[in-house]
Amino acid sequence: MKKEYDFSKGVRGRFYSKSAQHHIPVYLNRSLMSDLLKLAEHKDVEIEDMVTELLDKDISIVKAVLAK
Repeated sequence: MKKEYDFSKGVRGRFYSKSAQHHIPVYLNRSLMSDLLKLAEHKDVEIEDMVTELLDKDISIVKAVLAK
């Protein structure tokens, strides 16, 4: 690694995209991950799809309760 880098010709925000979507990793404990993997395999679906479906259902329940 160099001691110094020359950024004098750099362009601020060159790769910035206002519409970019960021995917945030979620870390689960081993027990939960194991259970989710087994369920996804049993349902023959990708784990990402199954977790998204489960979270969507939970969020809709919470929203319904909060709306009362």
